[in-house]
Amino acid sequence: MIKVVFLGPPGAGKGTQAQRIAAKYGVPHISTGDILRAAVKEGTELGKLAKTYMDRGELVPDDVIIGIIRERLSEPDVKEKGFILDGFPRTIAQAKALDQMLEELNMPLDRVIYLNVDDEEIVKRLLARGREDDTEEVIRKRLKVYREQTAPLIDYYSEKCLLVEIYGVGDIDEITAKIEEALGLKG
Repeated sequence: MIKVVFLGPPGAGKGTQAQRIAAKYGVPHISTGDILRAAVKEGTELGKLAKTYMDRGELVPDDVIIGIIRERLSEPDVKEKGFILDGFPRTIAQAKALDQMLEELNMPLDRVIYLNVDDEEIVKRLLARGREDDTEEVIRKRLKVYREQTAPLIDYYSEKCLLVEIYGVGDIDEITAKIEEALGLKG
């Protein structure tokens, strides 16, 4: 059973690496964005609530996100195989809520994988994707928000002796191998 959180700035490769580990080891990959879209599509109560914020172009509040994550972590596949969280938590408040949830579910975190990639590499990667909304100005704004809201989680999880920092630049297979090693998995 794998119980891990992937942390890192936008464009660090969290989604790519989380999907690779999830596919190889049969562990549910829980992406906040995917869960929100699924909850909205399925018309769950929390999904309907999230949709009201999304339709107005607003961020979905912590309590709604936390509720949706709680629902997902309570599903049978997670109880059986664990989880890889990608995009949650994003703040200390969310991390504390996750701690409480996992304690209630008796599923303590194994590790927090922090993919460290410098800002210039992030800008280069995201510009290379060629998305219209990925201008250098927007990317740098997202990095600023990340540093303000999410970067404090690095110290939070480091103090709990859960954080493993992996340099997220280089060969994708080599980065995956480093993550597997950090999680105590066979390559």
